[in-house]
Amino acid sequence: MADILLVHGSCHGAWCWRDVVPHLEALGHTPRTIDMPSHGQDTTPIEDVTLETCTAAVVEALATDTIVVAHSWGGFPATLAADIAPQKIKRLIYLCAYVPREGLSLVDMRKLAPRQPILKAINRAEDSKSYTTFPDQTRDVFYADCPEGTTDYALQHLTPQATLPQMTPARLRAGHLTVARSYIRCLYDEAIPTEFQAEMAADFPARDVYEMATSHSPFFADPKGLVALIDRIVKD
Repeated sequence: MADILLVHGSCHGAWCWRDVVPHLEALGHTPRTIDMPSHGQDTTPIEDVTLETCTAAVVEALATDTIVVAHSWGGFPATLAADIAPQKIKRLIYLCAYVPREGLSLVDMRKLAPRQPILKAINRAEDSKSYTTFPDQTRDVFYADCPEGTTDYALQHLTPQATLPQMTPARLRAGHLTVARSYIRCLYDEAIPTEFQAEMAADFPARDVYEMATSHSPFFADPKGLVALIDRIVKD
């Protein structure tokens, strides 16, 4: 079965895969999670977090023939990791994630979307080095269709997200183009508009683009469905 590395998105940590890991294990896969710099149990100071350190965290976690599942912002460091070590990645699965474009930062790409629903939830720090989420907007933007208690659990674990790595333009090489890719669109996403997800996946083979009828957090909204889809992709 597959070695699967789960890469979280902004403000989250390895904790967000809580409901996914046991279902992957039940199917015989070996799921692994990481805390990106300054998230979860990682104690890196916000001011030391860069796109390079985030990318390095993914590269260091790769084994051999790893399936990388990257959520949201995680698509950026995961793609750059594929540039550096394509021989270690069997497939890169973008889970309602950003697919970097040469010379554009995540902020640049977000602005290309036709709608900006996430902005109402973003609470920028006074020094502009990081942001968190407004608690009263967190559920609607990230967890609208998730089970009761999800938002409370998340608010206990969400951590500030460094802005520098998300303002840094991606400098792409050819490595990531040699890695097989799949995209999972979330149809009711209120963080990254689903129509923009479709645009980012427009050049993926049609057979490698999938859909889930969830919000931005399918790992909480429908973990069994997400795992079934990952398993299907891995076996195809």
